[in-house]
Amino acid sequence: MVTRSSLSYFTCTSMLNVFFYLINHLCYVNASEHYTVMILQHVKARCPVYPRTQIKKFTVPDDKVLWTVEYKEYKPRFYTAPSVYGKPWADPDIDDLKFKPTWNSIDGNVNRKSYVGNYSIKNGFPMNPVGRTGIYGRGLLGRWGPNHAADPVVTRWKKQADGENAIDEITKKPILQFVAIKRGDTGEWALPGGMVDPGEKVGVTAVREFQEEAMNSLKEKSQWNQQLKYFFSKGVEVYSGYVDDPRNTDNAWLETVAYNFHDHDGSTVGGLKLNAGDDAVGVCWVDITPNIELYASHKDIVSEVYKRLLK
Repeated sequence: MVTRSSLSYFTCTSMLNVFFYLINHLCYVNASEHYTVMILQHVKARCPVYPRTQIKKFTVPDDKVLWTVEYKEYKPRFYTAPSVYGKPWADPDIDDLKFKPTWNSIDGNVNRKSYVGNYSIKNGFPMNPVGRTGIYGRGLLGRWGPNHAADPVVTRWKKQADGENAIDEITKKPILQFVAIKRGDTGEWALPGGMVDPGEKVGVTAVREFQEEAMNSLKEKSQWNQQLKYFFSKGVEVYSGYVDDPRNTDNAWLETVAYNFHDHDGSTVGGLKLNAGDDAVGVCWVDITPNIELYASHKDIVSEVYKRLLK
């Protein structure tokens, strides 16, 4: 299976850059029971300044991302956020004598496997499987290596006043909407996802995060078991893999599993009142359009959902 991503992410000025793009963005994935997209974009992970800091990252050109490409000048700064140290959900420092992780495997109740495949270990540090980011350490992330998240993509068809599906004037296709939250840290619209707790099933995380971030209402939560239990038991996995997130570092990165929960006639979640909670400052139904801008790799995920539902 081939993943095709837009060339608009890079301005390819040479055949070398085109070659790098193809290597870094086309991925073959075997899926025995379902079709899984693998997104290996690596643009936001190379943002010039690390999030929530004033730390300038070492510049990583397109043709220097891969670890297999020599970059003798590469000397990124080390950074692990003070807020990470000592937290129950975070790893100790690599040089902590009591910290003996089992990389590329299930380490106790912590999943240190990567959806991308086995990642390499260099001088005791797990290395980002997609490449250089311009900074090393853990940054804002709790785990060395993959930090697993789950993202629910809750969708419905946009309706007109007469109850019929709204049609896009340009594409002449039905307009799909999804539940988006506005992040409190960056102000960007995003999927209402979150981190997988140790030992927690990813599907459970997706549903829990939707409740916490999009249904912060006692009234709506009281209706959860009555109206939504069956609906959220029918999620379809649409993506599992690397996330192009600005918090990523050379040694810690986000990976996610995204599930689509589609309300075909809008009778289940389509009529619920959405209320922002947890880390969100806003929540609403958003039209999926070609020019939509979302946090991290979320645009690619919702675009994949749209393509599937139009089939």
